[in-house]
Amino acid sequence: MDRILIIDDDEELCELLEEYLRTENVRILSVHDGEDGLKEVLSGCHDLAVLDVMLPRLTGLEVLRRIRNAGGAVGQTPVLMLTARGDDVDRIVGLELGADDYLSKPFNARELAARIGAILRRARSRNSEPPPARINIDDVDIDVPSREVRLRDCLIEVTAAEFDILALLMGSAGRVVERDQIARDVFHRRTVPFDRSIDMHISHLRRKLGPHSDGSDRIKTIRGAGYLYTRPHATER
Repeated sequence: MDRILIIDDDEELCELLEEYLRTENVRILSVHDGEDGLKEVLSGCHDLAVLDVMLPRLTGLEVLRRIRNAGGAVGQTPVLMLTARGDDVDRIVGLELGADDYLSKPFNARELAARIGAILRRARSRNSEPPPARINIDDVDIDVPSREVRLRDCLIEVTAAEFDILALLMGSAGRVVERDQIARDVFHRRTVPFDRSIDMHISHLRRKLGPHSDGSDRIKTIRGAGYLYTRPHATER
């Protein structure tokens, strides 16, 4: 049974979500401020956290930052952010800090359950699939079993979603990977209009990895199609 932590100071909303999500065969715990929420996540007892941005004691964004800085398995705990409708700043910052997905309030409980299910399926898939070989292109090396990314032999911190996108792109180097495929294979959902979460994850990877050693672009956007992980010019045939 999956263990879901809800961190939201709206107690009535938490009660409604607990009632709805229990029909999905999950175990629910709700806490109502950022400090208690952070302690619960760092305990390692939860498979996913639903985290509101506006919280007393510690904001949701600060809670997320501290989770990701914790490192290890706890630091990769999947987090779905709840943001105010139309508040693009909180949504973008949440993705920059490593949120796996987001949902704007008010939301449909069925959609929340669907997004939670997609994130948990992705996590289970990572844990159950036989580990593929190490992938190396130029100065980037990824080890899928250990989920480590190294740039010129230096360990690079990436979120779970960033790792999955990078592995997909590097495994398809030289070929365009469509946005729909990323949404399907990484997030287990369809793309929706105005959803910029994939773009944000790609932007983070570009910032963390930079260009190839020869200065050429590592990840190219193919307008209207998707993304292309290139090979450095020196290795092209």
